[in-house]
Amino acid sequence: MLAMAGVIGVQLWLQGRGRAGARLRRLTIGAQVANLPHNFSARIFMRLTWIAALTATCAFAQRVDVQWDKVERVSKTTATLQVVVNAPLRRGSVIHDRVFSELERLGADYVRYVPWLPYPRLAVAELEPPANGKTSWDFSLIDPMTLDFLNATKGHPVILNFSTIPQWMIQTAEPVKYPADPDEVFWNYTKGTELRDPSGKELGDYYARLVSWYANGGFTDELGQRHDSGHHFKIAYWEVLNEPDFEHETTPEQYTARYDAIVAAIRAVAPEMRFVGISVAEPSKNPRMFEYFLDPRNHRPGIPLDMISYHFYATPSADESPEVQQFTFFDQADRFIATVRYIETIRQRLSPATQTTVNEIGSILAGDPDGKPPIPDSYWNLSGASYAYVFGQLATLGIDIAGESQLVGYPTQFPSVSMVDWTTGAPNARLRVLELLKNNFGPGDRIVKTSSGVSAVYAMGMISPKGERKLLLVNRRDRDIELTLNGRAAEMQYVDQTTKGGAIGRQAVYADKVTLRGLSVAVVTMAAQ
Repeated sequence: MLAMAGVIGVQLWLQGRGRAGARLRRLTIGAQVANLPHNFSARIFMRLTWIAALTATCAFAQRVDVQWDKVERVSKTTATLQVVVNAPLRRGSVIHDRVFSELERLGADYVRYVPWLPYPRLAVAELEPPANGKTSWDFSLIDPMTLDFLNATKGHPVILNFSTIPQWMIQTAEPVKYPADPDEVFWNYTKGTELRDPSGKELGDYYARLVSWYANGGFTDELGQRHDSGHHFKIAYWEVLNEPDFEHETTPEQYTARYDAIVAAIRAVAPEMRFVGISVAEPSKNPRMFEYFLDPRNHRPGIPLDMISYHFYATPSADESPEVQQFTFFDQADRFIATVRYIETIRQRLSPATQTTVNEIGSILAGDPDGKPPIPDSYWNLSGASYAYVFGQLATLGIDIAGESQLVGYPTQFPSVSMVDWTTGAPNARLRVLELLKNNFGPGDRIVKTSSGVSAVYAMGMISPKGERKLLLVNRRDRDIELTLNGRAAEMQYVDQTTKGGAIGRQAVYADKVTLRGLSVAVVTMAAQ
C-alpha cells in the first residue's frame, strides 16, 4: 500500500500543478483505484494518497532560490544596539568589566547610549534649578559610565541621547522628589506636560551645556561659573529626547518646538553635530507625529532633519507558552514592517533626504519591567531570530540603522530585553545574533532577489562589496527544517539552541542542502563560482 501511494506521489510531482496536471492526476488516481483489491479500504487509500501528495509538495517547498544576478537594492543598513544606563553598568558591578569588554569586542557603529528616567541621578546633570547664587551641575555619577561607553566605542560613530529633561523645567503642582540612592528605580520622574519656559531657551541651553561637557572640554553655567571637564569626544549624532509619546505626553507640536530649541542651542556650540528626532515608542499609533515633524514648514528656518527614529518590541500575552510565542513574535513583526512602509511613504513625500534608524528592536515578556525569571533558554533564540528577521526586512526597505535593544536588562529593568546574562555579563543568543549579522552584512551589500519555498524560513541573499555571496536564513519555528539551495554552499555560521550564548557555530557544508535547527539564525556563504 505504501509503495503504491509513493508511486502516486511521484506521479503527482511530475505531472505539474496546472489545469492539465490536475486532469492527469485525476486519471492516474482513478486508474490506481480501479486496480485495488476489493478488500482494500478506499478511505485508507485516499488518506495515504493525501500523505504522499503532501510529502511531494513539501519536498518542493523546502527550497530557497537566490537569483544572484538580479540586484534589487544596495543595502544601507547597519546592525547595532542600544546601551541603556542602569545600575549593573556602574563601576564596581560584578558584570561591569565583562559587559564593556563585550561591547568593545563587538565593534559596532552607531551604538545608541541612553541615560534615562528611572535613574535621575545617573541621567540628569542638573537636578535642581539655580538658587542662592549656586547651580546643581554634577557629573560625578554620570561621567564614569558615559566615559566607559565612549572609550568602549572609540573609533566608531555613536548616537547619544540624554533623554530625561530636568524635572524642574516642567510645570508641576509641586516639586518631584527623587530617590537619594542612584541605583533605585524610580518611574515617576517625568510628570507634567508644559515647560516652565515656553520659549524652550532654558531647555536648549541645558542640552548645549551637556554637549559642551563631553565635546568641548566644559561650559559656563547660568550664573557665569566655568565648569571644566577636559573631555573632547567626537559625537556623531545627538538624539533629541526619547519616546515623547510616553514621556510628558508630548504632542507633535510640543515635540517639534522642543526639538528646534535643543538643536539650535547645540549647533551653536557643536556646528558639525547631526541630529535624530521623533523616537516614538508606538509608531503605528502616532502617524501625525511623522506628518507634522517631517514637514519642514513646521520647523524654524535652518533646523536640520538629519534622521528620525522609532521603536518596535514584540509583546506576547501573559498566558502564551513558548510554543505560541513563536507565532506572535513574527506576526507582530510583520505588522511593524507594514508600519515602516507607511512611515517611509510619509518620509519620502515630506523630507526624502532624512535618514531613519529603528533603534529599539526587541521583545518584552509579560511581567516586565520587574520580570519573573527564570526565562527559558529558547526565548533568547526566539528574540534573536525576531531581530534578525526585522533586520532583513528593514534592509530591503532601505532603512539606515537597525538597533537591537538593549545591552543590559535585569529584574526591575526589563530582564527579557537583556542581551547578556545580568549575573555574569556573558552574552546570550540575542547578542550573538547581532554579532553574526554585524560581521556579515552592512552598507554597500547588494541585496538580490530571493524566494523561500517554506513560510517558516526567511531568506535574503546579499553580495558583499568583495563579491562574497551570502544568504541570511531565519528559522521562524521551533523545529528543524532541511533546505535545498540552488547552488553549493561552502560554510554555514549559525546561532541556535545548541550554541545559545556561546561562540557562533561554524560548519563546512560543500553541498546544496543545509539544516536549520529550531529558531536558528544562519549565514550561509556560497562556494566560489
